[in-house]
Parts: sequence; structure tokens; C-alpha cells
Amino acid sequence: MIIKSRVPVKYILREIWVTLSVVALIGIIADILHIYFADVVPDIPISIATTLGIAISILVSFKVNQSYDRWWEARKIWGAIVNDSRTLVLQLRMYLSDNNPLIKTMAYRQIAWCYSLGQSLRGQDPYENITGLISEEEFLSINEHKNVPLAILGLQVDSIKQLFDEGELDRFSRLQLEETVERLTASMGRCERIKNTVFPTTYRQGLHMAIYLFVIFLALSEPLQLSVVLEVLILVIISMVFFFLEKAAFRIQDPFENYPTDTPMTSISRTIDINIRQLLGETDLPKPIEPNDFYIM
Repeated sequence: MIIKSRVPVKYILREIWVTLSVVALIGIIADILHIYFADVVPDIPISIATTLGIAISILVSFKVNQSYDRWWEARKIWGAIVNDSRTLVLQLRMYLSDNNPLIKTMAYRQIAWCYSLGQSLRGQDPYENITGLISEEEFLSINEHKNVPLAILGLQVDSIKQLFDEGELDRFSRLQLEETVERLTASMGRCERIKNTVFPTTYRQGLHMAIYLFVIFLALSEPLQLSVVLEVLILVIISMVFFFLEKAAFRIQDPFENYPTDTPMTSISRTIDINIRQLLGETDLPKPIEPNDFYIM
């Protein structure tokens, strides 16, 4: 997640340098056509480029709004995960005796679940950061599952059933814990829905081509029959706004792809880790995730 109000220029240019290079090439070709083929190449009315520019502005605005909705939904889901993770540990402390070893076991499993879910959504190793949080036996059991976070929740359910069977939980306490696990499962499913639902690629391709078409019409219009350097500079500056907004929308539409615009799942998981350890009375706490330049993961 980008955490600074000013994004480095090098990051912006790195995102759109290819498209700006194409725009510069279009400007050079248009200038050559005006010089050597003035009788063949017609002057395009500036009103065509203006009308197309207005249409592109509307389309870009729509895409940015739709993409941000997906990103904001993902952020709200992880906010709910923070709340439910804390709630689970507080419920265990409330319903069980202080010396019950399953409080720490289930609390550590919840930390492992958060780390594993974030890694899975990014397509990375789901076992990273969970060493020491679950036992070797549990590690071997979840290793057989394709969906590691779901397997960890399965272990949580097994422990709740064990506590109920042993008389450590009454029906009400069991129901409350089951509802918390159910909310965590629902949050995981919502994240997977966002991850697996592809934003229509044809929309982005059509918008991308429309911006190039706008640049071509603008380059061939009579008001832009200037020196090649000035013409290219104007085209690059004008198109840069459209291309950057289009690229920004493309990045935030997928909040689990390990980009600087990602939902900061690793940072959120580390916060949950610290909070849960403090609830358990521990003092040896991991350090919060530090920002990487202008963003945090």
C-alpha cells in the first residue's frame, strides 16, 4: 500500500515509460508526415481529438472507481480479519482456564493463518513466516492440503470440538467460537473471490487503444503542427495523465498481486501477531514491518 502523498517520479516513469516511448514515436512520425507528405496527409480537426479525449476521461474515471472499489473491499476484509483474530483470542481467554495450553496453541495457529493467507493470495510460499507457530505434527498434516489457510482453520475447528467434548466449553461458548471461525472463513472466501475474479481485460485493452487513437488524432491536428521537439513534448505530457491513471487503476484492481499498491497483508499480519502475543502476556515481540521507501507490504 502506498503510504506517502508524493509518489517518486521514477516509479511513475517506470510504470508508463513504454507507452510514453510509443507516444514520442507517434509524434515524430506525425511531424515527418506533415513535412514530407503534407499534400497526402489531411489535417484532422482538433474537435475530433477533443471529443475523444472527453470520452476517454469518462472511461478512465469509471475504471478508477471500479478498481478502487475492489481495493477498498479487500482492505475492509482484512480489517475484519484483524478484529476477528483478536476476538478469537479474547474469547479463548474468557471461556477457558488460564492454564489451558490450547489457548496459546490456537492463538499461534491464528497468527500462522494470517501469514499463510496473505502469502497464498500473493501466490507465494504459504508456509513462510509460520515456522514455530504450529507443531511439527500439525505442519505435516496441513502439508497435504492445497489450501493451507483452510487446513489451519480445520485444525482450529478440531480443537474447539475437542474442548467441547472434554467439557472445557459449554454450548454457548462453543457457538461463539464457531461464529468467529465462520467469519474468518467468510473473509478468506471474499479474498479468494477478489483474487479469482478477473477484471474484464477487453475493457483495459479498448481503453488503451483509445488513448493511442487520441494521441494520433491530436498529433495530426493542425494546432499541433509545430517543431518536432515541442510537438512530442506536448503529446507526452497530455498522454501521460491518461496512461498513468489507466495504469494506476490496473494496479489497484488486483490488490493481492505483490505490487506497491497491494493491500498491506504482511504488515497487517505482523500487527495481528504482535497484538495476539501481547494478549498472551508475552514481551518478546516481533518488530512491525517497516515501509519500503514509499509503500508498505
